[in-house]
Amino acid sequence: MSFDNVSNKATIASKKPKIIWLNVLVFIITSTVALIGVPLYGYFYGYDWGHLIATVLCIGYCGMSITAGYHRLWSHKAYQANALVRVIYAIGGAFAVQNSALHWASDHRVHHGHVDDNDKDPYSAKKGFWYSHIGWMLREYQAHRYQDYSNVKDLQRDPVVMWQHKHYLVLTLAANFGIPLLIGVIHGDIWGMLLTAGFLRLVISHHVTFFINSLAHIWGSQPYNVKNTARDNGFIALFTFGEGYHNFHHHFQNDYRNGIKWWQFDPTKWLIRLLSVIGFANNLKRSDDTKIELAKAETLMQKASQQLANINLPDKDTLLESLKAEYDSYTQQLMDFYDVKRQWVNAHKKQLLESPEAQEIVHKYQELCEHIQEQREKWQAFHQQLKLKYQAV
Repeated sequence: MSFDNVSNKATIASKKPKIIWLNVLVFIITSTVALIGVPLYGYFYGYDWGHLIATVLCIGYCGMSITAGYHRLWSHKAYQANALVRVIYAIGGAFAVQNSALHWASDHRVHHGHVDDNDKDPYSAKKGFWYSHIGWMLREYQAHRYQDYSNVKDLQRDPVVMWQHKHYLVLTLAANFGIPLLIGVIHGDIWGMLLTAGFLRLVISHHVTFFINSLAHIWGSQPYNVKNTARDNGFIALFTFGEGYHNFHHHFQNDYRNGIKWWQFDPTKWLIRLLSVIGFANNLKRSDDTKIELAKAETLMQKASQQLANINLPDKDTLLESLKAEYDSYTQQLMDFYDVKRQWVNAHKKQLLESPEAQEIVHKYQELCEHIQEQREKWQAFHQQLKLKYQAV
């Protein structure tokens, strides 16, 4: 090897960001204890249902504090919660050891503002699975983010957020040793609980959350947006408390839901809804159904156009024209429906429900409902025909 090659490699190595040794040690120590210490203790002393239940409940507390608290409440302002709920989230977030809510939300807002930008997105999926999953936390890749909280000025007015940020280290140590110790004293096995509800719970909680930044940008479908790497994946949602419907979230980030269908697994959505029912949360934000349908139609249009452009068919130009015509007709119906629905909402607010104008709006609404259903069926049938053509080529 020549001197120049050695010199170039040394220069490249010297340009690498500094290693964040605290993060590296936390990940190494907790993973080692979880992978070696937990099985050894189980072999020699054994575990029971109490250990399993406590560990699962603690994983749930950490996970929901991140998804319902750090993510949907503080990062996206998808709803509002009272002080008691916010304090519970703040303690749970420290228990999850994922930095303060202020820092976490700041990073996450940068991620949404510059998704997939390797220079600006803190955990850009375009830099690979390892980087987006955990690598971005091991070196000072964007050191300016550690002190710049200009994008979370609203959170700096939240006393709970600032209390947690100021006392984050103390809260983290107290929660991660205090909670497992307390459970261990009650259960009668302190060491077993420290290992399972402490170390094992933390490692699982970490990687479950990290999967949202990595796997949810790699594996799944894109029904709402193809402009970034975010994916919808019901399987990932099972382990991430509903965050697996990530393609929807990136397009409608202020919606308190991620899984919008009743059958989609989104316990975070159910928790937020329950809190609103008992009066602990309010101002739950939902994306308009018509806008959701428009996003799906636009995405389907983009995918179909690209597929048609990449295959050889004698009637390709005709099919493209028909595709655009069907798309224009369907989206126009949706926009007309959205306008009528907005008129109905305004009439409802003004208590004009019995007026002739309101009755006309209702009539238009009913007509458009029927037309949209017909147009949706035509749109879907047309795409089914295109699918058959793709398969035949």
